[in-house]
Amino acid sequence: MLEEWWKNGDTGRKIYNTMLSVSLRPTNWIRGDVIFFSQHSPFPAYVKRFHLFDSDYCSCGGIGTPLDYVTECTLTVSWHMRKPVPNSEQEWLKRVATTLVSRHKIRRIVKFIRENRDLLRPHHHQTFQQAEPTSSKLPDIPLPSKKKDKTTSKEKTITN
Repeated sequence: MLEEWWKNGDTGRKIYNTMLSVSLRPTNWIRGDVIFFSQHSPFPAYVKRFHLFDSDYCSCGGIGTPLDYVTECTLTVSWHMRKPVPNSEQEWLKRVATTLVSRHKIRRIVKFIRENRDLLRPHHHQTFQQAEPTSSKLPDIPLPSKKKDKTTSKEKTITN
């Protein structure tokens, strides 16, 4: 029954395309793996569907999909992997899912995104790209006034 549900179900197809069989035994996937392969939050392309972001773009200017973060995003260069050949994304995902080194990179990217969510929000990209240049004129800052002489007239006569 579980196998039938897995093959004929309507939901979970992104995971289904990566893991073709279902089992009652737990996998060695952790939360970051599930987030990446299901393509759910915190990716802007997913969050925009719920109108929580105004744009599906990452602050780097690319589309905020999991694939973009692991192959192209300038903010995650340290963990980049080779981009899949066109029309072979599913095979690439299967290979990445079974390679521990690749999954470690994915986990680090997901952790980075979670820890720097505000930095990666699409509005940062728009703000930086569309901001008007500010005037190069420095504001007028008043010069400090001369300090008042705090000596009393009595002290002045004594010293003179």
